[in-house]
Amino acid sequence: MNKYIGAVCLLAMASCGNPAKDNAKVTDSVAVSAPVTSTTISFKEPEIQGIYDNYILLKDILVKGDEQGAREAAKVLSGKLSLFKGCENTALIADKINAAKSLKDQRKEFTYLSSDVIALFKHAGIKEGTIYVQHCPMANNGDGGDWLSSQKEIRNPYYGDEMLECGAVIEEIN
Repeated sequence: MNKYIGAVCLLAMASCGNPAKDNAKVTDSVAVSAPVTSTTISFKEPEIQGIYDNYILLKDILVKGDEQGAREAAKVLSGKLSLFKGCENTALIADKINAAKSLKDQRKEFTYLSSDVIALFKHAGIKEGTIYVQHCPMANNGDGGDWLSSQKEIRNPYYGDEMLECGAVIEEIN
């Protein structure tokens, strides 16, 4: 019996994860590290690069289902968007994600945010890489939802672990 209890304890400790392996940390300050992506995406304008990197960070945090992390990432993204001419209204959507009272509400607002930034990146000058527009038909009570990714592999921000791979690549921007 003690062998089994010891084995369970070892497995539990091993599965708790290593916080040092987090891809990105979000803090209350404006400094946020860029997400680790499988492909390099670079833009002609550094402001666009900052918006993209922070959008991807927010998307990845929503995939993980981290409500507080999404608030903080949305706050930083809002700041980046508000400084880019024409994105002031999109910054307000990021503010709604920051102020949302639940992960479900954050994910709903993420639909509107994604719609705006997809339009932005379709007209951005990409120097290197491919951005994948992905779609989940089940998001938002069957209305569907799109998002951007730096990789073809589906990681659904609308459902996270519940339906991590639900969706498909519908467009490539390069």
